[in-house]
Amino acid sequence: MGSTNTPTSQEVYYLPLNDAGHPDVPGGYIYLPPPTNPPYLVRFAIEGTSSICREGSLWVNVPRAGEKFNRHAFHEFKLRPDFNQAIYIDVPIHFAGAFAFYTTYTPLPHFKSAEAAYPKPSRTETFYFDVSPKLTVNGTILPIDSLSIFSVISKLMGQYPKDWERHLRGIGQREYNMVHFTPLMQRGSSNSPYSMYDQLAFDPACFPNGEKDVAAMIKSMEKDHGLLGLTDVVWNHTANNSKWLEAHPEAGYNIETSPWLEVALELDNALLQYGTDLAKYGLPTELKSADDLQRVMDGMKPYCLDLVNIWEYYVVKVSRDAKAAVDAWLSGITSLDGKVDGAKDWDLKQKVDFLRGNALTGVNEFAGRFHRTIDPNVAAALLTSVYGHGDTAHQQNALDGITQWLNALNVPNYQDYDSDVAVIKQQVQDRVRYLRLDDNGPKLGPINKQNAFIESYFTRLPLNETTKQHNPKALFLVNNGWVWAADAMRDNAGSSSRAYLRRQVIVWGDCVKLRYGKKPEDNPYLWDFMAKYTRLMAKYFAGFRIDNCHSTPLHVAEYLLDQARDVRPDLAVFAELFTGDEKMDYVFVKRLGLSALIREAMQAWSTQEVSRLVHMHSGRPIGSFEIDKISTARTSKPSDTATGVNRSVADITENVHNIRQSPVHALFMDCTHDNEVPAQKRDARDTLPNAVLVNMCACATGSVMGYDEVYPKLIDLVSEPRLYQSSFSDHEVKVGAGRGGIGRIKKLLNQIHTFMGRHGFDETFIHHEGEYITVHRMHPKTRRGYFTVAHTAFPGYGEGHGTLSPVRLDGTKAKLVGSWKLEVNTSESAKQTVLDDKEFLRGLPSSVSDLSGVHIETGDDMTVIKMPSYFPPGSIAIFETWIPSAEHSEGLDRYVTTGATQAFADSSLVDLNFILYRSEPEERDASNGNDGVYSIPGHGALVYAGLQGWWSCLRDVVRYNDLGHPICNHLREGTWAMDYIIGRLDRSSKGKEFTSLREPASWLRSRFDAIRKVPSFLRPRYFALIVQTAYDAAWVRGLDLMNDDVQNSQSFVQNLAMVSIQVTGYMHSASLNPFGTVPSMAAGLPHFTSSWARCWGRDIFISLRGLYLATGRYADARNHILAFASVLKHGMIPNLLSDGKLPRYNSRDSIWFFLQAIQDYTKMVPDGLDLLKSKVDRRFLPYDDTYFEFDDPRAYSQQSTVEEVIQEALQRHASGLSFREANAGPNIDSQMKDQGFNIEVHVDWQTGVVFGGNQHNCGTWMDKMGESDRAGSKGVPGTPRDGAPVEITGLLASTLAWVSELCDEGHYGFDGVKTRSGQHVTFKDWASKLQENFERCYYVPLDASDDGSCDVNSSIVNRRGIYKDLYRSGKEYEDYQLRPNFPIAMTVAPWLFTPERALTALEKADQFLLGPMGMATLDPSDLNYRPYYINSEDSTDFATSKGRNYHQGPEWLWPTGFFLRALLKFNLMRKNSKTESTEAFQQITRRLEGCKIAIRESPWAGLAELTQKNGEFCGDSVSALLVQYLIHLAAKLVGGPDGSGRATSKINSKHHDTPNKPLEPPFKEQPVQIQEGTAAAAYQQECLGLIG
Repeated sequence: MGSTNTPTSQEVYYLPLNDAGHPDVPGGYIYLPPPTNPPYLVRFAIEGTSSICREGSLWVNVPRAGEKFNRHAFHEFKLRPDFNQAIYIDVPIHFAGAFAFYTTYTPLPHFKSAEAAYPKPSRTETFYFDVSPKLTVNGTILPIDSLSIFSVISKLMGQYPKDWERHLRGIGQREYNMVHFTPLMQRGSSNSPYSMYDQLAFDPACFPNGEKDVAAMIKSMEKDHGLLGLTDVVWNHTANNSKWLEAHPEAGYNIETSPWLEVALELDNALLQYGTDLAKYGLPTELKSADDLQRVMDGMKPYCLDLVNIWEYYVVKVSRDAKAAVDAWLSGITSLDGKVDGAKDWDLKQKVDFLRGNALTGVNEFAGRFHRTIDPNVAAALLTSVYGHGDTAHQQNALDGITQWLNALNVPNYQDYDSDVAVIKQQVQDRVRYLRLDDNGPKLGPINKQNAFIESYFTRLPLNETTKQHNPKALFLVNNGWVWAADAMRDNAGSSSRAYLRRQVIVWGDCVKLRYGKKPEDNPYLWDFMAKYTRLMAKYFAGFRIDNCHSTPLHVAEYLLDQARDVRPDLAVFAELFTGDEKMDYVFVKRLGLSALIREAMQAWSTQEVSRLVHMHSGRPIGSFEIDKISTARTSKPSDTATGVNRSVADITENVHNIRQSPVHALFMDCTHDNEVPAQKRDARDTLPNAVLVNMCACATGSVMGYDEVYPKLIDLVSEPRLYQSSFSDHEVKVGAGRGGIGRIKKLLNQIHTFMGRHGFDETFIHHEGEYITVHRMHPKTRRGYFTVAHTAFPGYGEGHGTLSPVRLDGTKAKLVGSWKLEVNTSESAKQTVLDDKEFLRGLPSSVSDLSGVHIETGDDMTVIKMPSYFPPGSIAIFETWIPSAEHSEGLDRYVTTGATQAFADSSLVDLNFILYRSEPEERDASNGNDGVYSIPGHGALVYAGLQGWWSCLRDVVRYNDLGHPICNHLREGTWAMDYIIGRLDRSSKGKEFTSLREPASWLRSRFDAIRKVPSFLRPRYFALIVQTAYDAAWVRGLDLMNDDVQNSQSFVQNLAMVSIQVTGYMHSASLNPFGTVPSMAAGLPHFTSSWARCWGRDIFISLRGLYLATGRYADARNHILAFASVLKHGMIPNLLSDGKLPRYNSRDSIWFFLQAIQDYTKMVPDGLDLLKSKVDRRFLPYDDTYFEFDDPRAYSQQSTVEEVIQEALQRHASGLSFREANAGPNIDSQMKDQGFNIEVHVDWQTGVVFGGNQHNCGTWMDKMGESDRAGSKGVPGTPRDGAPVEITGLLASTLAWVSELCDEGHYGFDGVKTRSGQHVTFKDWASKLQENFERCYYVPLDASDDGSCDVNSSIVNRRGIYKDLYRSGKEYEDYQLRPNFPIAMTVAPWLFTPERALTALEKADQFLLGPMGMATLDPSDLNYRPYYINSEDSTDFATSKGRNYHQGPEWLWPTGFFLRALLKFNLMRKNSKTESTEAFQQITRRLEGCKIAIRESPWAGLAELTQKNGEFCGDSVSALLVQYLIHLAAKLVGGPDGSGRATSKINSKHHDTPNKPLEPPFKEQPVQIQEGTAAAAYQQECLGLIG
């Protein structure tokens, strides 16, 4: 019996990188859950066309299974360009910690027509992601957010095991799950826990047996009390009496290792001496007033600062350096002579500036008195220039001169000194005031040896046998401290800081600052010693609290944490971090992998501030959006994996998690050992409400010994001699009322907090009302939760002011868990009794009492909670809540997100146009004017009536969890949005065109019905889930209906392809023929969608290749070709179809885009040549210019084949066209002058070029007619482009080559045309004339000396090395304008161009015309350049009024497609290797980046018609159809230069892409031959054929 293959589930965290290699994650902070077994994957996703894929690699230092973490060991993953799809790299996560990644790559060179320098390899900055540790106690997993931490001052716990076990039992009984110990090591002389004497020895007073006792304690904590251990680690200082410092003073900043501190030491000594000598100077030694302080400060300058002469550290010693300079001058020893030419004429400032910039040394350091010097040789050069070569006769003059210069040079140095002295005096004065006078200071009393005038900044090691071995300067070590608002990345004792000199450090006199240097080799003993200490701590403790993390150098903390995680991989790391800058906090958190930062509730000074802090740490808002997506089928495996093992993806269900925006996680303490307690800072009764509010937060929480017991004041952790006492340590703790503090209630709070943290209750709602704060926290799936009411207690609240308004919980049921109040005796006698206890620390007399009277009113759809009238400050109430309609919400989530694929399975592309899109005019048309797009109050109208309109609005709302967005408010207020979505589908499904909409409508109705009863605050979440699910299903269905090229391509191609669905649909007011409703293509959204404005011949056939042929929509392509073939007249197709009823023939270029589209069809569609034999009913009579209405009997009375239509178009042009538009006049064009209705077209048979138009009309795509009476531009075209536009010539050449070849192959029944004179001209001959004359007519040589070979008026040329836009137009200068039209000719008829010339012209277009998305329509150097289009402007400006500059500079997107195809085509011609070919493709993809961003971010999910200068938004643009010409460029970039091994449709590429010139004849050229191994046949066919 064969084995079955059981499907498995794989958790994946999706980490996209943008084109710059940066993580594309909201907020940028990547915080991942603990490792799992089997390991989850981090999936790096990089677009295959990204710039970082150019010789690129992703480097990740995540260790593989069985490896140890090495911060500097990065695994390399090659980033090979993939023009089909994104690159996926899966990295299994086996360990917790902070992991780094970056990418290396070779930047893409700038495109140059000549060979350019090859760029040097580059790399991105280093990025990080943090993996949370997996903490367990007794087999139970404790997520970081479930921790309830209890902090103790270790030395006050008593002796182990007797006293410690008692307290630990009490802590465990209160359901805390982690104990934070201040440092347990042997303390220094100050007795502060944070001033450690020996980092490797545990405190013998607490642990007589040292490490053995600690090991036993940790084991008992975990096994007997369910407690994990957390300890402080102190890395930046040691006790000032640490014995090991005597042997290793280099571990600190001493005057030998840090000579720049010598000046600070001299000042420190002087200030200490000044304090000793105060009486000697008749100054007060006990400061009792501000006047006393001022007298002392006034004496500081003459009796201290002036005596120490620290100014000598700032200035150049003039006499010394002047003599040295003169001596060098006399000796002829000079340097930098070339820089002093003409110095004799310099003024004093110039000379001083020269010396400061070239001769002065020691500027940025304090290495000793007069350490700043002037290089005598440089000074001698200056003397030589001023006084001539050195001689004794001018010695005194030179000495006087250099002395003057140096005195002037010293002026800013003295000013620098004066500035520092002012800071020193102010800092000393402020600190002495605090220490001696301020009410909140210690009031130290008389100035004497015990309480010196200042706190010394230095520890002076004793002189003994050990220290005698060192340089005496090594025995002065700087003490540690902190600097207000300091830069956390700056070393305050380093050479670049003056903090110790300026007395800006709030110093800890018992702690010596440790000097690590930049690497272990800089201080081997210190790094090794602290690593041993760190590893010892990690051996026993599950977590670290990094003391003064902001003062610990980042590279040191990284190294030591690596040591710790080597011992204990799942190490929780908390930090005391006060950088004062949220961005800097993130730097520390990301690089160190900090689990949480310590935050303090007692920092809040009001109820409002408490509410703000609780809100900050409360997790996501209730009803937050779901951002994860589930993928049950992967069509391809990742490009690489960290293990190199490829699993069978068919059997894997992937749970793909988008990485959520994450704040820095917090350890939120109701009180810390550094905080004043509620009895001091607030009202003692606030102990209870503060505790419940903290414990309701969705983060780790904590408290400190004494808080639950209601201690009266902050404990002095340095000098406090008493030991802890707590009733909760001596008795069983049961939940409920009682005396002796809040420990019994705390037990309940900790139970709830841990339960919610373990099970993912991460959604919260906070409400603040007066003195009250309510918090509701719930599970995002089960919707069970807890609700609390807290009446805070701050000074002045008394018995409270007002009651809480009734609380309404929509759709929610609630049950009271309990309600209590805290009462505390805070009388002076009670406080004194507690404080007078000499042996134990005790709390104030207090009691917790039950409160009654809480009233719960339960209705069908809500619960109302009313608090009793007596609910004084210090009271709380806790409720359990649940939502009946969401009790099975996990099933509801599953229900609303499944079944959509089947529901949309029968939808056609036209159905999807209705389901997903439909702009306002289209929706009005479909509903006979009754309905338009939906409008959201406060937001405005959606861009589409279909699902894309909703998702465009919801996309960022979901991504950023923006529950305050107007759409969320609207959804909470009612179900109108659901009714609208279902209603439009229901109504349309009853019509004959949209019967397939019934299933999607049914699916949406059933899902919306399922969520109608959920509480209103959950409605946005479920609405978004349903809309996204339906949208995704419709999107996937749309792609399924397109060809493989689209389905398997990159997202940009797919986004472009979906535009074909946007613009193709049924319209009542527009069709492809007058006798029925046929799906038709809109020219642009929303304005060009209905009636006569919908179907534009030129726009349709520019776009047809991308929208229909490249996507596989061959039937739609055929329908549009046949529709316009049927209305051929005058040898032209109409620009405006108007259903065929009122076609308008005023565009000279439309016919040529039409013929090019037919050519593309025959080559790209299987059996495409059959189209030529297809018959069409002719709206007008063949070869007859007579106009008649569509219902005239002659209309549609005759038939022609497409072949005959093609021939008629060519023949009519060959014999010449001359007609006046039918119905000419204001009825068809109210702006045009009468002459503009006259259409003339003829062939110059000397060159084969087609000419046409006049200065009164605009017959090409640049068709803006002047409209302003005020400006005098009415009827004056902005761009008439008469003569021979370059793109028409190129399209003509392409058509002639094609039909000639078809004729030779027997597929076309005509071999040529007749001229007006009756002469027969073969297509081959006509094409040859064009090729022979093209560059003579159009090329503007790079070198004016070559002008004779071309038809060039040298005096008019503005820019050289380009191709003219026009040939022989009515305004000659317009011929020579650089515009983006010549790449059209290059693309369709490359044989017309010399490759070298073509590349030069393309380089200029790239440099001067290409914008972020579109092409400037005119050269910026042209006097007519006006790049800002504002159609509503009605000014007197002839150039811009009423938007006449539509094509005079604004950047249009659709020409970008032709430009990039031409660029790729000619660039590839010169590439000789696979690497070079890849670079050519990457040049294209880089230039598409702006379009990629735009289509991804646009609410239209499309691209604009045009932008203003440099891609700026244009308010008068539409979502364009024409830009879809990009599709066949982008779609055919797939496969890149090697085809990526994917076979695609074979396309005849003849006469399109040969780089060789001349071609004999043009239509017989052969496909370009690329070197073996650089391109497959499929590549030649696709990229050189289809792109061509």
